[in-house]
Amino acid sequence: MWRHIASNALTLGVVALAVMSGIVVWGRAQYSEPGPLAEAICLRVESGSNMGAVSRELEGRGAVSSAPIFRIGADYTDKSQELKAGSFLVPAGASMSEIVDIVTRGGQSTCGTEVVFRIGVTSESVQVRELDVASNRFAVSAEFEPDSEEAPEAYRAARELDDTRYRVAAAEGVTVAQVVQALEEVDFLQGEVTELPPEGSLAPESYEVEVGADRQELVERMRSLQADRLEAAWRERAADLPIGSPEEALVLASIVEKETGVPEEREQVASVFVNRLREGMRLQTDPTVIYGITGGEGALGRGLRRSELDAATPYNTYVIDGLPPTPIANPGLASIQAALNPADTNYRYFVADGSGGHAFAETLEEHNANVARWREIEAEQAGQ
Repeated sequence: MWRHIASNALTLGVVALAVMSGIVVWGRAQYSEPGPLAEAICLRVESGSNMGAVSRELEGRGAVSSAPIFRIGADYTDKSQELKAGSFLVPAGASMSEIVDIVTRGGQSTCGTEVVFRIGVTSESVQVRELDVASNRFAVSAEFEPDSEEAPEAYRAARELDDTRYRVAAAEGVTVAQVVQALEEVDFLQGEVTELPPEGSLAPESYEVEVGADRQELVERMRSLQADRLEAAWRERAADLPIGSPEEALVLASIVEKETGVPEEREQVASVFVNRLREGMRLQTDPTVIYGITGGEGALGRGLRRSELDAATPYNTYVIDGLPPTPIANPGLASIQAALNPADTNYRYFVADGSGGHAFAETLEEHNANVARWREIEAEQAGQ
């Protein structure tokens, strides 16, 4: 009898062990297989939250099939105590394992609210943006000038959130003076810019920063990135360019930046100036003259006078030979690359064509015809 009971107990133990093993295998599969989420969501994890609360929200929003399995999996992989506060983008079909990694890996939030201080060539603005997870694009919920008497409610609310991300975005073609002046208006930065960088040395880019970040340290980040870009582009430069150094390349790139209205034309615009340098022709470009007048501290706000085009200044490329002594703005990466790898053309002239781009010409006769057409377009526009 006891032998029979022992045999049954052993059988039941084996069955129980098999069931338990099956449950473990099933649970592991559930943890690592693609999840049920049909569309991406933005998951906000509050400071002081825990994996249990996160698992319940995920289950409620249809991101995981089982909150207990999510919690057990996080515990089993020793990640339950590594939960980070923030707003995280959970992609469609993400497995429990992938979601645990997203909310524990650290770093900046990947969705939610973002504040961007934008430094443009003619103005500055502050944007409050929210990520639309369906399109993976940001939608602007508020935009205002930094010197506004009162910031909108959306901005004040964003500043109260712990997981709001902050950026400073400098556009291509802004000058060093414009960047430094604008940084003084960024209310989520601190400190002073103690050293004015050389013109052209700041990389136009969108920089993620933390509240209270130092302005001078941000400037150094911008300088470092521009130096790295210039060094890499210089290594990959075309042969036989009439440019003797990376510093000269930066000067030319800044002119290309200021003269390019259509991005696709950068290499053609660069080819005009490179061809002129090769042949000893003067560059004859208005933006250099304007920089000589303003010092890069703002827009001229009017047309150039005949006396200014005739004045002998270091930046008047209608009078001087070759390049001006310094860049006239901070060129972007595309303009640096265009200056060092221009299109293979015989163009020596260009003029506006009325579409935002330019009409290019190899000969002065062709150029004069293009100028005549542009004058006609100007006259038609003035008469409308």
